[in-house]
Amino acid sequence: MPRVPRPTDHTTLPRARHWSDDAACVGVETSVFFSGKGGVPAALDAAYAKTFCNQCPARDACLAHALTHREDYGVWGGLDEGERAELLRQARRAAEKQRRQERERAKADATTAA
Repeated sequence: MPRVPRPTDHTTLPRARHWSDDAACVGVETSVFFSGKGGVPAALDAAYAKTFCNQCPARDACLAHALTHREDYGVWGGLDEGERAELLRQARRAAEKQRRQERERAKADATTAA
């Protein structure tokens, strides 16, 4: 079967819209969102990076991306590494609590049915 030739100029190919196209940080150097550069304390770096997130229309999608893909470094969706880790811990604890309650309910239902 003959192969269809691929275009050589990939810049003219259309691309699907992405959540990051509407982000407030479009055009900002990505190093701004990753702490510890140039001797500046990480907290100050993160605070500056978060200023871009405050009114960003893509903030929720950005945070969802970071949580889904387990981004370990940088500010994503207005949260730094530690804040995202705490959010994941809280979600894990809530899920564990819900599973425990469901098991207890099922056990109680089985006891009353017997």
